[in-house]
Amino acid sequence: MTFTEKLDQAWAHSNSMLMIGLDPDPQRFPAEIQGRPDAIYEFCRAIVDATAPYVCGIKPQIAYFASQGAEAQLEALLRYVREQYPQLPIVLDAKRGDIGSTAEQYAQEAFERYQADAVTVNPYMGYDSVQPYLSWQEKGVIVLCRTSNKGGSDLQFVETIDGVPLYLHVAGLVADRWNTNGQCALVVGATFPEELAKVRERVGDMPLLVPGIGAQGGDIPATVKAGSNQRGTGMMINSSRAILYASGGDDWREAAARAALATRDAINAAR
Repeated sequence: MTFTEKLDQAWAHSNSMLMIGLDPDPQRFPAEIQGRPDAIYEFCRAIVDATAPYVCGIKPQIAYFASQGAEAQLEALLRYVREQYPQLPIVLDAKRGDIGSTAEQYAQEAFERYQADAVTVNPYMGYDSVQPYLSWQEKGVIVLCRTSNKGGSDLQFVETIDGVPLYLHVAGLVADRWNTNGQCALVVGATFPEELAKVRERVGDMPLLVPGIGAQGGDIPATVKAGSNQRGTGMMINSSRAILYASGGDDWREAAARAALATRDAINAAR
C-alpha cells in the first residue's frame, strides 16, 4: 500500500484529520516515568495508545529523540506502532535537505531504518535534493512550503521574476513537476489560513501536513475551511504539545486522550 492510499484509508477509518505529533521532552514527563532509561519510549507508547482511536497518523520529530541519544527508542516505538496500529501512517518529521549521495543516506534512514511511510524534506536545494526520496515510489515525500513560524516569511514571501511568492512557486513545482508518482504532500501552517487557501487552490487535492493548531494558536475552523479538499479531507492537522502535555499529573494518559478526542471533534465540527 502506498502512503497516499494508507492516508486515504486512515482518514476514513478514524473519521479524523488530526495527526499526533510526538515531541518528547523528558523535562515535562510525568513523575512516574521520570529518570527511567526507556522513559521516551514509554511516554510516546502511552500517548500513541491513548490517542490512536482519534488520529489519522503519528508524526515523530526526530530531533527530540536524537538529542537524547534515543534513536533506538524511536525504532522500538515505530515497530510497536506498525505492529499494533498498522492502519496509522507514520510521518518522520526530519526536514532533511541535502543533495546526491547524502540525500540517499537520509532516505535510507527514513524508509529503511525507521520504516516510515513518509518523511518531511526541505526543497531549498532544488530537485536533486528531493529526487532520492521520490525514487521510493510507495513512500510519501512531504515538502516544506509555507511554514507555521513567523520567520518563514523571510524567504517564503520573496517573489519570483513573475511576481509569485516563493511558497506558491514551491507548491507549483511540486504539483506540476515533482509529483509524478502521486506521492507528494506539502507542509503549510495553520497560522496562515489565507496562504493555506492559496496553496489548496494551486495544488488541487494533494495532501497537506498542517502544523500550528494547539500551542501555536492556529484557528481550527479557519484551517478546515481553507485547507480541505473537494472530499472534505486532504489534511494531516498536527497537534503536539497541547495533547502530549494536557496534564502533568497521574491522569496524563486520560488527559491526552480527552484532548485528542476534543481536537478531532472540533475539526470535524468545522467541516
